[in-house]
Amino acid sequence: MYAILDIETTGGKYNEEGITEIAVYKFDGHRVVDKFISLVNPEREIQAFVVNLTGINNNMLKSAPKFYEIAKRIVEITEDCIIVAHNAQFDYRILRTEFKRLGYDYKRKSLCTVELAQKLIPGKDSYSLGKLVRSLGIPVSDRHRANGDAMATVKLFKMLIDKDTEKMIIKEAVKNDIEQKMAKRLLDIIEQLPSSTGVYYIHNKKGEIIYIGKSKNIRRRINQHFTSTSSKARRLRKEVVAVTYEETGNELIALLKENQEIKDNQPVHNRSRKRNVFNLALSKYQDENGYLNLKIDKASRTKDPVTTFTNIHEAKNTLYKIAEEFSLCHKLLRLSDAREHCFNYSVNKCNGACVAEEEPFTYNKRTEEALKKYSYPQSNMVIIDKGREIDERSAVLIEDGEFKGISYFNLNYQINNLNILKNIITPMNNNPDATHIIQSYLRKRKVLKVISFENQH
Repeated sequence: MYAILDIETTGGKYNEEGITEIAVYKFDGHRVVDKFISLVNPEREIQAFVVNLTGINNNMLKSAPKFYEIAKRIVEITEDCIIVAHNAQFDYRILRTEFKRLGYDYKRKSLCTVELAQKLIPGKDSYSLGKLVRSLGIPVSDRHRANGDAMATVKLFKMLIDKDTEKMIIKEAVKNDIEQKMAKRLLDIIEQLPSSTGVYYIHNKKGEIIYIGKSKNIRRRINQHFTSTSSKARRLRKEVVAVTYEETGNELIALLKENQEIKDNQPVHNRSRKRNVFNLALSKYQDENGYLNLKIDKASRTKDPVTTFTNIHEAKNTLYKIAEEFSLCHKLLRLSDAREHCFNYSVNKCNGACVAEEEPFTYNKRTEEALKKYSYPQSNMVIIDKGREIDERSAVLIEDGEFKGISYFNLNYQINNLNILKNIITPMNNNPDATHIIQSYLRKRKVLKVISFENQH
């Protein structure tokens, strides 16, 4: 649990400042669950430059509550929370100073969104709140007022959680929960999980992630882990103290995040996706007679695979399916070792490419159609699908035939060229697993739309 806050002060000498306004949003990692916003009478003069910056003056604060009158509410809303702020060192120091004046030792863990952004979104010209959120397409209103800046920080923090593929933020949150003796019993854990699509993380008592999974119904899947009689389920039940999750809005993003984060975090109880599991690939080549052919080869030898496979059985089944669907020749596809024509030619299912009766041009057109279906439909495209909320969409970026990453954007934020999209994208690895996930998903399921881009450099 996080308490995302912003504080406006009077300015003045170090540790002599007073709070003039405070906004606190209690955030559970997915949505705001509580908030507190108030002007504060600092019982001291506000510096002139601060009045010009914030618009808050002494007259506005005469009838505002003094800090001691709101102190209990601040303690309650931040209880068992990690303080999150843009330049957290400042805001946390101001809070501790105010409580110290009341004789109360206020202590919380803190996270700074400046430091997180520098790590997770490197290369920005400025990490000031205003310039950073504008560059990321995050709307901000009432700049230099506590509520406006706190809400902008909430949206920024949500984006940083999305970009944190190593899960350092949620690991820290879990450790904080454990230190606060908040580890839940299994039924309590299940009760707090959503019945929505996403990725889930099972943590041990050290806060470490010991298992990562994805599901279209997170609560039901965790319940299956906790009730299964398998040896892995028994080990998970023995070690689990917390389960965290990320809603993804759709299964494609969940599959991609699961694939990436298992490789990044190497959880002890995940095996299948710790390494690339698609060892075979389908590649294309043109033979000496001008026919465009497909062949199965090791993925490591294939520079630009059409698609990938886990094993030879899956690969050959797909090739037979392609041959059937697009009337391609078994002999050219190396599915037949016949010396002359293939068997299908005898039963009029092959147009005779194996004996040079069909022109390469007409045969190659059907091969190109197969390639289009079984690889990316466009080399430069964005796959748009449902987001985590009604007014949000997800984006998967493919550039030059390579998977670049994912992002979420608000419907009123126009995605009309690659440069804008690249600014908000969370980069992800273009490995055979990711390629297989995206290509297979596009063949089998519907997405909202696919936008084609010209390559923009």
